[in-house]
Amino acid sequence: MIVWLASFPRSGNTFLRILLHRLYGITTSVVYDVDGVARRVGEELVGYTVRSGSYEAMRQSETLHFIKTHRQRDDLVDDADRAICLVRDGRDALVSWARQRSEADRSQYRPILEALIETSSPKGTGSWGRNVLSWVQSPPTHTVQVRYETLIADPDAAAARIVGAVAPRLRLRVDPQIPSFVELQRVDPLFFRRGMVGTHRDELPDDLHSLFWSRPDNRDAMSLLGYTQMPSGLGRSRYST
Repeated sequence: MIVWLASFPRSGNTFLRILLHRLYGITTSVVYDVDGVARRVGEELVGYTVRSGSYEAMRQSETLHFIKTHRQRDDLVDDADRAICLVRDGRDALVSWARQRSEADRSQYRPILEALIETSSPKGTGSWGRNVLSWVQSPPTHTVQVRYETLIADPDAAAARIVGAVAPRLRLRVDPQIPSFVELQRVDPLFFRRGMVGTHRDELPDDLHSLFWSRPDNRDAMSLLGYTQMPSGLGRSRYST
């Protein structure tokens, strides 16, 4: 059986993988040929495993196969598959991804961010709004939606709800240890970056904020998830991706 770990980039997927591995011993493969995140922060930390066999073989197996993807829901996904859909305020996800992609040259942050907001590819990752809508509007019986804010505020409870929905037979490891944000920053301070919710409020220029809201797909996804256009106060959190 396949369980997709689906999210737009920089929405907490890596922390979710770490959490599931530390608490329940769950390992995850990726839809891509190379797991760049596992190579960067460590295969053991994220619980990386090589994808075993074809998708159809994994689908027919009694073993649970957890597969990370940042792609829009596509033909690889079957309606009978289970999915964990991790969602985050699109503005925070986009600024975080643009920061990551401009690590080598900070002057490229703005042009990269603008390009990410404007993308409209129907395949691959695509735009934030199209990506999110493709997953959250999929068959709800087999999809567990998890908000980034909830994940970082109470990771144990979030993981328990996820596992209870997609793999209820799994049990907690003995004395599991969830790494603190400080510990994750020691691994890679650029990857585990700020430890805040609402980073768009001081990283998203006003004109690009308007550009984000000008896209119908973003407006639809933000409305569906309950995010509003008017900002509220900054909120501290334990983790950032």
